[in-house]
Amino acid sequence: MHFMLIFLLSVGLAVADGNQTANITFNGFQSANLSLDGVAVFTSNGLLKLTNGTTQEKGHAFYPNPITFKNNSSSSSNGTASSFSTTFVFGIISQYSTLSGHGIVFVLSPTRGLPGSLPSQWLGLFNDTSNGNSSNHVVGVELDTILDREFNDINNNHVGIDINSLHSTVSAPASYFVNNSTDYRNLSLISGKPMQVWIDYNGDEKRMNVTLAPINIDRPKIPLLSLSVDISPIVKETMYVGFSSSTGSLDTSHYVLGWSFAMNGPAQELSVSQLPKLPRIGPKHVSKFLTIGLPVIVVATVSVVASGLLYVVRRKRKFSEELEDWESDYGPHRFRYKDLYIATKGFTDKQLLGTGGFGRVYRGILPTSKIEIAVKKVSHESRQGMREFVAEIVSIGRLRHRNLVPLLGYCRRKGELLLVYDYMPNGSLDKFIYDQPKCTLSWSQRFRVIKGVASCLFYLHEEWEQVVIHRDIKASNVLLDADFNGRVGDFGLARLYDHGTDPQTTHVVGTLGYLAPEHTRTGKATRSTDVFAFGAFLLEVVCGRRPIDLKASPEDMILVDMVFSHWSRGELIQVVDPKLDGDYDPDQVELVLKLGLLCSNAEPEDRPTMRQSLQYLEGVLPLPDLSSLSLSSGGLAFANRERSVSHEGFSDLAISYPSSLDKGFSHSSSAAESIIHVGR
Repeated sequence: MHFMLIFLLSVGLAVADGNQTANITFNGFQSANLSLDGVAVFTSNGLLKLTNGTTQEKGHAFYPNPITFKNNSSSSSNGTASSFSTTFVFGIISQYSTLSGHGIVFVLSPTRGLPGSLPSQWLGLFNDTSNGNSSNHVVGVELDTILDREFNDINNNHVGIDINSLHSTVSAPASYFVNNSTDYRNLSLISGKPMQVWIDYNGDEKRMNVTLAPINIDRPKIPLLSLSVDISPIVKETMYVGFSSSTGSLDTSHYVLGWSFAMNGPAQELSVSQLPKLPRIGPKHVSKFLTIGLPVIVVATVSVVASGLLYVVRRKRKFSEELEDWESDYGPHRFRYKDLYIATKGFTDKQLLGTGGFGRVYRGILPTSKIEIAVKKVSHESRQGMREFVAEIVSIGRLRHRNLVPLLGYCRRKGELLLVYDYMPNGSLDKFIYDQPKCTLSWSQRFRVIKGVASCLFYLHEEWEQVVIHRDIKASNVLLDADFNGRVGDFGLARLYDHGTDPQTTHVVGTLGYLAPEHTRTGKATRSTDVFAFGAFLLEVVCGRRPIDLKASPEDMILVDMVFSHWSRGELIQVVDPKLDGDYDPDQVELVLKLGLLCSNAEPEDRPTMRQSLQYLEGVLPLPDLSSLSLSSGGLAFANRERSVSHEGFSDLAISYPSSLDKGFSHSSSAAESIIHVGR
């Protein structure tokens, strides 16, 4: 009887279709009947763990039976959605105190689980094609810990109501109102502390309210979000209720401690005292061994103490690093040198991914989180400007886009700067298109990579809070993830400036063959110079050739000249990479080649923007007729400028030259050759 009483208190369920009520209560999930998929699991102490600390994963947990949301007398398309109420307690634990990997969503879905959904910024709800579709019939309340500009997120710590899309209909910073007043207090979703959410939909008033508060606070009288919305056209007659969560590049775990749901009435209050505890954050209790052994250590001989001190001094010297007061602002963006040393097994040659003109790249696994990383060791030629440079590196670390290689942070030590990136298992794009690759990318894969790079550059140029100029777009700086999606990496040369301002003149840096003519004259890197490099990138991906091939015949040495020559003779399709063996879409190939020529125009004002380039590739805008633009070899003005490089003092500029090992951040590959110059 005692066991049965506890079970009834912790898990309650009643369904009566006649009056359309459903009551679900889980005070912990020790004996829960939920449908799990992805990485979601129940822990031994009764937590619902939606993600298990692994990166780039998703987890779903749904009540296994569908619940009636519309009157049986009404059709699913025209019926009125009934009222519902739910409350749950959650916790998000990240390896860092100020960074996390995405969030949790309470979901109403027509299916159990969300087939085709993706992790990372998609929160396990949608993908790039389903997001925003009215056919989704999904209503969600997101607790999001990442700022995604592509979804117009307000910040990296917000609550939002989602209707068929991750573009929240309404959202607000995570907070709660105090004592029925307009005074509110902020909350950190990634604090590692349990918090409670209440979601109420009134079917008569057509209004949804969302309230958030710490677990030890009574429910606030004023909701955090209140949206006038009729969900009748969105929900179907029966729906599934549950949770979705996902991780990105950081080790994060998402938990639900308890959950209650009801139709046509208030959800049952959760019993806080019965809820399981979240895992501890921080160091574990001191073991008995240390407690007992401490007196032994105190009375140890002087020789042992002296030896220990000498070992500590040597170890500190081995792992010493520079740390100045201003770096305290950057918190988790700074990695400990000791952790990077252990991760890369002492920066041994076995872990070396490649070597370039400005440094080496090593593969590593962080000792605590087990995240795979790529560590780039570079030198900064001047201490002057280091603070500004690190500030830019940390700012770039806040970029979030599905086609970016995340820059996780940095470390400084003895004149060296170490940049820590997410590891890309398939390495750089160039090793799949040049020479004799083990695996040749198909045309559909190449076209997807091209559109991904275009989308990323559009985000950098126009969608982020500042303008980011990459300054080194090329195939070796485009890395491929496990699914062969293209991700732009190596932001060591990137420049940031505010929207509406002009970029400053700097030393010319970049890679020969991708440098815009005006960049070499003025020293200014602009969005248009990135477009020029993007044009060279388009041609090399389609043709399977580098922009400058010194081994080729004089007429074919400059790739853009060769492509233009074939276009002017009406033989454009003949420049396509022979390794594709004719298996490609001729219309797409022609589109990309012509766009590459447009982007390679010598006059910056005649080049398209990245917004336009992406619209051309997506078929939103028709590509202009090159003949009508009077495009000419002189207009491209590529060969003459590049061939005369030695006569224009080009060799005196800070230009990075292609390395024979320029293969990106992965196994059997190397770093992009250029990273930092004193001119920054």
